[in-house]
Amino acid sequence: MRSFVVGLGRAGAGLHLPVLAKLRERNPKLFDDHPVVACEPRETVVSRPGLVVAPTLDAAADGLCPADTIVHVCTPPTQRLAVLSDLAALGFRKMIVEKPLTTDIDDLARIVRLRRKHKLHIEVVEPWLASSLTARLVELFRGGRFGAAKSIDVVQNKPRFRRSLVRPGHPTAFDVELPHGVALALRLAGAARVTHASGTDLEVEGNIGPRMGGATVGLRHNSGVHTEIRSDLTSPVRERRVTVEFEQGSAVGHFAVSGDDHHSQLTLRSNGRSEHVVLRDDAMTEWMFEAYRKFQLDGEQTQGFTFATEVVRLLSVAKNICAEPVTSPEPDVVATHAG
Repeated sequence: MRSFVVGLGRAGAGLHLPVLAKLRERNPKLFDDHPVVACEPRETVVSRPGLVVAPTLDAAADGLCPADTIVHVCTPPTQRLAVLSDLAALGFRKMIVEKPLTTDIDDLARIVRLRRKHKLHIEVVEPWLASSLTARLVELFRGGRFGAAKSIDVVQNKPRFRRSLVRPGHPTAFDVELPHGVALALRLAGAARVTHASGTDLEVEGNIGPRMGGATVGLRHNSGVHTEIRSDLTSPVRERRVTVEFEQGSAVGHFAVSGDDHHSQLTLRSNGRSEHVVLRDDAMTEWMFEAYRKFQLDGEQTQGFTFATEVVRLLSVAKNICAEPVTSPEPDVVATHAG
């Protein structure tokens, strides 16, 4: 199979290309011998060995066989519908799409119709679902070692000033980190509804990024578990932490915060005892490998896509609850909009 990357921003150049290079080396039978093709209109793209770059979709697609090509859609989420429509018109059917699938509930409905009309196989990037840490947490939920789960708390913090102000790409803070957290909560505790949501603006030296400072979403799962997901994009430190409270213990997991070190950590506490483990966790590479295997084997196409659409729907409800932009809160104060 060939790889075609659309968009060489942070996701395309910084995440997908390095993972593809790793997979091509480790699993050569998944790929042909041709270079990766990319579409990027900017003239400042740095050349790389094994990469051919064209400025338009038509030019990049010239010479590619859609039946044997996996397209990586790495453009901003607000452009998803237009890019997917253009790719479908060119005959491409196998697509890996960066999260979130889209940021708009109306565009989501259009993408669902587009997928049905053209019989598209779409896999939405969600590396946390392929994480060894997530697998351990799923075991705890299902195995009953600490009894039933009561609550999930997810924290996704990082400083994101320049990208939010210069190249917004994502309309709100709900669209940056929270898709990971919502997907994780659904995987662990099942279907849910939004109970509350809040958001803040980003402000730096008089420059304001509306609704880009941070976001919080509360979920109540049909299983009875409560989830709180918080993301601060003005935080001075990076953190991706999940805490699960069970009837007879707790689990605190830390996902890798960057591609520099592929390890996660898990601490279990119960009856005054603590157990800590470090896990090898190259989640993005593992997720990409499984996606390519699905394309190669014409594997299941519906479950993952339906899961991704549910993440978009829940985040859309949260964004509607706090539709009015708010200013950054005073310390220890969170502006909450009840719907």
